[in-house]
Amino acid sequence: MQVRANGIRLEVEDHGSPHGEPLVLIMGLGMQLVAWHEDFVQSLVARGFRVIRFDNRDAGLSHDFDHLGVPNVALEAMKHAMGLPVRSAYTLADMADDTAGLLDTLGIASAHVCGASMGGMVAQQLAVRHAPRVRSLTLMMTSSGARRLPGPSFRVRSALLSRPDDPKRFESIVAHYVSLYKLIGSPGYPSTDDWLWQRLSMSVRRSYRPRGAMRQLTAIAADGDRSRLLAQIKAPTRVLHGLADPLVPVAAGRDLAARIPGAQLDLVEGMGHDLPVALWPRFADAISAAATLS
Repeated sequence: MQVRANGIRLEVEDHGSPHGEPLVLIMGLGMQLVAWHEDFVQSLVARGFRVIRFDNRDAGLSHDFDHLGVPNVALEAMKHAMGLPVRSAYTLADMADDTAGLLDTLGIASAHVCGASMGGMVAQQLAVRHAPRVRSLTLMMTSSGARRLPGPSFRVRSALLSRPDDPKRFESIVAHYVSLYKLIGSPGYPSTDDWLWQRLSMSVRRSYRPRGAMRQLTAIAADGDRSRLLAQIKAPTRVLHGLADPLVPVAAGRDLAARIPGAQLDLVEGMGHDLPVALWPRFADAISAAATLS
């Protein structure tokens, strides 16, 4: 369903009993709510959560910002590397305000929050800017944005910024994403080509918005280093990170847990930058563990 939140339209799905413990799932760069697999969502519902998954602004079926144009990602990346201000169409703080606005629209005073990758960065801003709204925090494969942290390899960075061979042909778009997800995925829990093709085909059919992903990418760069903000987080926090993450190296997870007061760190052998089926119970355990401390 479409709702109004923070002055924009958001596509949202609300799963489970309205009397369950509210849990908001925030997805990463360019990703849609369907990246939180339906079976994983139902496993959380079975644990007593009311699960809310939604498309971030500029992704899926939510509000687009095409009228603001396409950023020069190479230029903004150079500015970020030099420590210069990055120009972005909106900020991660705006996206955190979207999430708070979504809670307002749904009549939810506070919720448990789980963010993956960019979604974890948005969740950090949410926990700082709207602290009373966050009961607990689970941060998966994400970062504080500290400048000293290692980044992805040149190969991974190049793949992330690459385009499909034929951006107008469906099969080419899906093949591009399959190749990317095989590169950044979990070596200890590899997904089959058939699985990736099925999931990514469904996602591309639902929505394909590469310009939105570019605006989200510049929003990440513009947000910069959140390190000094993290000491303000009061919600019980669980940091979950793969030891084999090639996109956001594990040093980011260790750094994040060290900077958030009382945060618990869960490092996963063989996990890369994805959500493999075999690890769903462990992800659900992490979310539940954080929630029980609230």
